[in-house]
Order: sequence, then C-alpha cells, then structure tokens
Amino acid sequence: MTNIRWRLYGLLLMVVTLTFIDRFNMNVAAKYIQQEFALSDIQIGSLLSAFALGYAIFQAPGGWLGDKFGARRVLTGAILWWSLFTALTAFAPQLGLGIGLSFWLVRFLIGIGEGPALPCTNKMIGRWMAVPERARGSSLFLVAVGIGGAFTPPAIAWAMTHFGWRASFLACGALGVIVAALWQGQSTENPSDHPGVNAQELAHIQALRSPAIAPGPFPWRRLFATPSIPALIVANFMLGYVTYIFYTWFFLYLVNVRKLPVMAGSYWSTVPFLAILIGAPIGGYVSDAMVRRLGHPWGRRVPVTIAATCSCLLLIIGSRTEDPYIAIGILALAAGCNSVAAVTSWAVPNDLSERYAGTLAGILNTCTNLGGALSPILTPYLANRYGWVAALDFAAAFMLTLGLLWLLVHPERRIDENPA
Repeated sequence: MTNIRWRLYGLLLMVVTLTFIDRFNMNVAAKYIQQEFALSDIQIGSLLSAFALGYAIFQAPGGWLGDKFGARRVLTGAILWWSLFTALTAFAPQLGLGIGLSFWLVRFLIGIGEGPALPCTNKMIGRWMAVPERARGSSLFLVAVGIGGAFTPPAIAWAMTHFGWRASFLACGALGVIVAALWQGQSTENPSDHPGVNAQELAHIQALRSPAIAPGPFPWRRLFATPSIPALIVANFMLGYVTYIFYTWFFLYLVNVRKLPVMAGSYWSTVPFLAILIGAPIGGYVSDAMVRRLGHPWGRRVPVTIAATCSCLLLIIGSRTEDPYIAIGILALAAGCNSVAAVTSWAVPNDLSERYAGTLAGILNTCTNLGGALSPILTPYLANRYGWVAALDFAAAFMLTLGLLWLLVHPERRIDENPA
C-alpha cells in the first residue's frame, strides 16, 4: 500500500503552519509598533482582535466555498490572499487612514484570507484520511500551532531586531507565494485523482465510510435537532477565548507582567507551543484509540473532559506561582491540555458529516474565533481592573464549563440528510 495520504498531510501541515506564522508575527511586532506609534494596550488589543474578527467571519463562508468549488482550489486562493496582505502590513502606516485604522484594516483582511484555510484543510483530511485516522489527521492543526508558535517569536524577534518589523512581514508574504505554488503543484482534490495512490491505499481510505450523500443544500434545520451542535458552539467559543490568550497576550504577559527581557520573553513564550506540539498528536492518537475501544460518543467525550479539567486546574495554579519560570511551565501544560481538547473538536465535523464537513467546520471554528476575538480585548481589561490572576481564573472557569458541555455531544448522530 502506498502512503500518499501522509504526504498530503505533510503539505497541509506546511500550509497550516504558515497560517500560524502569519498570525503570530504580529504578537511580537506589536511591541515595536506600540513603541513606534505610541499605542495603548487597549489599542493593541483591538489590533490583535482585528485578525480574529475577520478570521471568524469568513470561517463558514470559506468552508462553504470549499464544499462547492473544491477545498484544494479555494485553499490556493486563500494562501495568496492572506500572503498579499501580510506583506502589505509593512506599508500600513502609509495607507492614509490613520495608524490605528490602517493596521486594523490590514489585519482584518489577513483574517478574511485565512478564514477558509482550516475548514478547507479539515475537509481535505476527511476526504484523504481513513476513518480510524481522522483525529490523528486533525492533530495537524495543533501540530502547526506548535511549530508556528515555537518558531515564530524568536525568529521574528531576531528579524525585527536586525532588520526592523517591516522586513519580517515582507518575508512572510514572500514565503506564502512559495507555499501556494507547492500546494497547487503537489496536491489533488481527491485520492482517486492522484497518480501515486494505488488501489490498496484507495481502498484503505474509503473503508468504513458512510454511503455517499446526494447533492443538496446544507441541512440547517438539523443543527439544533440534538444538543450536540449547540453544545459544541458554546464549547468552541470558550476554547477559542482561552487559546487566544496564548496566541496574543502570552509574550506581552511575560515581558510586561513577569518582567522578562524581550529576547528572553520571545524564547520563553514558545514553551506553551512546544507543549501543544507534543500534546496534539498524543491527543489525536488517544481520541482515535478511545473511539475504537469505547465507540461514540464516549470515545470522543472522555479525552476532552479530562483535558479541559486539567487545563482549568493548571491555569489556576500557574497564575498564582511566584517563580516566573515554573509558572511558564505550568501554564504551558495548560496549553498542551487545550490542544488535546482542540484535536477532538476538529475531528467531530467529519464524524457528524462527510459531505458538509467544510461548512460545519467553518461554523464551529467561527465560534472558536469569536471567542478568540473577544479574548485580546477582555483579557487586558480584566487584568487591568482585577489583576492577571483573576483574568486567568476567568479562563479556567471557561475550560471547566467546556468539559461539562462535551457531555452533551453525540458525534454518532450525523446531520447528513439523504433526499432519497
């Protein structure tokens, strides 16, 4: 049997890693931009939220485009779009709209471009990976977070120190063009279209799949026929809120609150992403193994509930730990637990629907990123008003609630409707 599906996994990992590099570069650049243009913490929080807002808005439309026109084609266009506006970030102060609005608009448009990326990637995973491999396939999202988060802060901090923040955005934009060319040239929409996939691998990929669903509109009315989707909507919102604390504020938390130097902060801010890099594939393996052992729904529920509870406790403990380096380690473990929950969250759209997986993933990731859009604004507000311990306690409460909500999720109750 050939293993072309894992080669496609590698291509998708490259694409998704790029999305997080282009997302995280602003987290480091924010300090330089804040100093150069005298922006407040609230203004910086709004700037960081601009990406999350555009990203959230275009999740469901991006997934729908992938369902209708092909995930591979839409993904190529999306890479080129967000790479263009990543490069344009270097010229944002010259757009003539005011410093704050110019940066906000460019970051919003980058978010719009990245919106289709994960729903279309998830659809490609559902199409290319065998049913028992789906959670491991979905772990690439969090592996990419780990690689992007671990690589980006020190690399961007070094580049900005030596060449300025503008050069780093131009380099990231150029990298996107290269990635788009590799993806378009080396991938196909379906396994059966790829000349390297032999009959044994194609049979392996197609085994255990549900019968094909006839073309038809998305079954909107079935979204609320069971508690699963409402529970996932709220749970993903909460997961996004907590996750974006690490995406957007952790570097600044280390520098401004824990008083680490900029370069030291850039290195230590990678620790949560190293935990994600380790936790994501483990979480995917465990989720798939639990489904084989326990079946649905408990095979998906158990890893998420345990991971969310552990994350809650670690956030509470880490925020109260005096030693900054021990605190970083504890909070990093919380991020690793979040990645276990997130891996299963990404596997569920393909469990609930194969035909409409792109749209469903887009809907759920919209909720994740609406939580993410709120996080960079509400977190500094809570921290300024009540302190960082209270701000992280609020996040811990979200993780505990998330674990309870997953008890209502039934991945085996599919939303597909066959008109026949």
